[in-house]
Amino acid sequence: MKYFLGVDGGQSSTTAVIGDELGRVIGMGRGGPSNHVGAAEGRAKFVNAVEECVNEACAQAGLDAASARFTSSCLGFSGGPADKESIVNEILSSEQTLVTHDGLIALSGATAGQPGLIAIAGTGSFAFGRNAAGQTARAGGWGYVFGDEGGGFFIARQALRAALRFEEGWGPHTALRPMFLDATGAADINTLLHRFYTTEFSRPRIAEFSILINAAATRGDEIARTILDDAARQLVLIVEAVRQQLFGPGEEALAAYVGGVFRSKILLDRFRALLEGAGNRVSAPIHGPAAGALLEAYRAAGAACTLSNVPEEKS
Repeated sequence: MKYFLGVDGGQSSTTAVIGDELGRVIGMGRGGPSNHVGAAEGRAKFVNAVEECVNEACAQAGLDAASARFTSSCLGFSGGPADKESIVNEILSSEQTLVTHDGLIALSGATAGQPGLIAIAGTGSFAFGRNAAGQTARAGGWGYVFGDEGGGFFIARQALRAALRFEEGWGPHTALRPMFLDATGAADINTLLHRFYTTEFSRPRIAEFSILINAAATRGDEIARTILDDAARQLVLIVEAVRQQLFGPGEEALAAYVGGVFRSKILLDRFRALLEGAGNRVSAPIHGPAAGALLEAYRAAGAACTLSNVPEEKS
């Protein structure tokens, strides 16, 4: 029996899935974050995260982790593969190994390996795509200072700006101000702003406030709705930038989406309407990124298959 491995390594956790030669998922495991490997401590955490999730997946699959050898493996990591490939080759036994970025495996999972596009919007944002010829392209993802339009941090920053303008008397009324204050216990928005500049509030934590903006928009706050509408438009722009590089004029492309900001029905509905209005077909993801990595492992080995027995991946 041949075995294939897919790994999704992110900022909060690492997930491994093992499939047999028929495409049936037979094991799944989870480990810690695996996005930083620079210093010695980071390298150790990376190795532990990968080994932990692979060992758990092997145990579930009935394999001996110490002697398991895979026909093909694909591992996708946030932050890219540059500083991780050599380490992966040291700790995994695989006839061939592909170490890549999180965009590829997210797309492959979301479209079940078919050509298409994907918008990824959590704390930050970017878009990625691949066409039937195997050509790929990406757009966005330039970080919170210069990019990440439409991501959670972008949404929270726009909302805080609106709350500040209202507090200082040069912006329209918005329910975002009292919602920020209630959520943080700050006396005023100016005080909260200064707290946001400290280590108390990481970028992912600030991005989580995008949930408040959705709540305000749902209750009829026009400023909050405008912010979500703008975020949807920004995400559509980067997806369309990728589509134009990979698909011909008028050619329908399958577009999927992943990430926390799409939990907002207001944003998702607007995102879907704009993309479908431009001739694309929008779909919720079929599989998660770890399953996408597994599909890429099969693809690298020249084995085309449809996955079965695929467990749900926790975000």
